[in-house]
Amino acid sequence: MKEGLDLQNIPHHIAVIMDGNGRWAKKKGAARIFGHRNAIQAVREISEGAAELGVKFLTLYAFSTENWNRPKEEVNALMQLLVATITGEIKTLNKNNIRLSMIGDLQVMPKNCQESLSEAMKQTSKNTGMTLILALSYSGRWEILKAVRAIAEDVKNNLLESTQINDELFAKYLNTDNIPDPELIIRTSGEMRISNFLLWQIAYSEFFFTDVLWPDFRKEHLYQALSDYQKRERRFGKTSEQVKI
Repeated sequence: MKEGLDLQNIPHHIAVIMDGNGRWAKKKGAARIFGHRNAIQAVREISEGAAELGVKFLTLYAFSTENWNRPKEEVNALMQLLVATITGEIKTLNKNNIRLSMIGDLQVMPKNCQESLSEAMKQTSKNTGMTLILALSYSGRWEILKAVRAIAEDVKNNLLESTQINDELFAKYLNTDNIPDPELIIRTSGEMRISNFLLWQIAYSEFFFTDVLWPDFRKEHLYQALSDYQKRERRFGKTSEQVKI
């Protein structure tokens, strides 16, 4: 399937809603954290696969603001796993010339998580290949409200005129400033919803839903999503005839 892909039509930005870790573990009679641990290989596979194909940005929805409402023991285990994974993957990221970045409310993360993330971003900052973006303690509504408050404050302080506010300016106040909107959104585990993810940025994204649970997601599933994406016509409100001109 990889050989059949048009390398001239690879999305610059792919975003993934990683779903199904808990159900994967349940099927095996194990605790939910077992699913989270086994999801690490899926992260490696899609990161390497995307980088090999020339994808410039890969965003993984790793932990939403709503996830803080999960049982405390699961959240604590996830934070410990996050620190261990990030620390352990720095060498691999550098080997693959991948730069690590993050979007979300980092300030509410545990101190050791903040330190591990900052160190990993620092150690990979000079890499020039793909940028791997982790969405942590993130939600689309939180991001939009944060941007609105910042814009209101700038208008109040006479740093900005209300007449200047448009799509382009608003985007500069988002966490994803200087990151192109994702052309493709992949969601695993058969669920078909956005789950408060990149609400502003996905206005014209293509969606690919798969029944594969995230711990089982591999490069071939990424190729399948891209093959499906390349069969679509992206019109952005225009007619087919206009797009073909």
